[in-house]
Amino acid sequence: MTEDYILGNLDLASISLWLFFIFFVGLVIWIQRENQREGYPLLDEDGTPADAGGVFPNPADKTFLLPHGRGEYTVPSGQTPERTDIDAKLTRQFDSGGFPFDPVGNPLADGVGPGSWAPRRDEPELDGHGHPKIIPMSGSEHFRVSAGRDPRGLPVVAGDGAIVGKITDMWIDEPEQMVRYLEMELDAEYGGGSRLVPITFTRIWGNRVKIRSIFGEHFAGVPQLASPQQITKLEEEKVSAYYGGGTLYASKARQEPQL
Repeated sequence: MTEDYILGNLDLASISLWLFFIFFVGLVIWIQRENQREGYPLLDEDGTPADAGGVFPNPADKTFLLPHGRGEYTVPSGQTPERTDIDAKLTRQFDSGGFPFDPVGNPLADGVGPGSWAPRRDEPELDGHGHPKIIPMSGSEHFRVSAGRDPRGLPVVAGDGAIVGKITDMWIDEPEQMVRYLEMELDAEYGGGSRLVPITFTRIWGNRVKIRSIFGEHFAGVPQLASPQQITKLEEEKVSAYYGGGTLYASKARQEPQL
């Protein structure tokens, strides 16, 4: 007596395994190509194509429709570095690869090394309703300090011990409900006017706010905002980078080996 089988001698388990394997390999390739939409092709320090370039070709252009009437953005679309001034602000002490570059001017203002910044759009980041995400607390009635030390009114102490001004406001990320920046009013001898500092670069004590990354002489150079009520993504980059650069470039001693 013979029996009829729908699949016969076909190994369904093996076919399923191979289909999954082919799908997974394709998924990895697709993800890697999508990862190459910005920053590719890779270049060496002298601007020539890097030997360790991507294994897979760059993806085709994709156009993103930005919300809130901000137009379109197409990547990769033959991107070229927007900061073409970097080479003039750094110098190589040795031609061999791997050696660090040294700044030739004011590294805090030039945005090099740990003070580097990305050329983001000069417009505020928006929330889901199209409003600026980061706003001063003084401009909102929905927030108050419910715990911890309110830093407003406290003196600001620089990394060298100089008292450069006092905290006047806090800038909050409204959707995330957290403080992003502290606003300070500088004394005239340290530049005068208001500046922002990322709260992650501060230490709030009972009677002062400490900013270790830069010294008193550097506060006048902290980038200022174009508007007193909002901060753009490019301004965020430059403000944060300025304090970040100070962690290395504020003094010669910080650039020496640390034990």
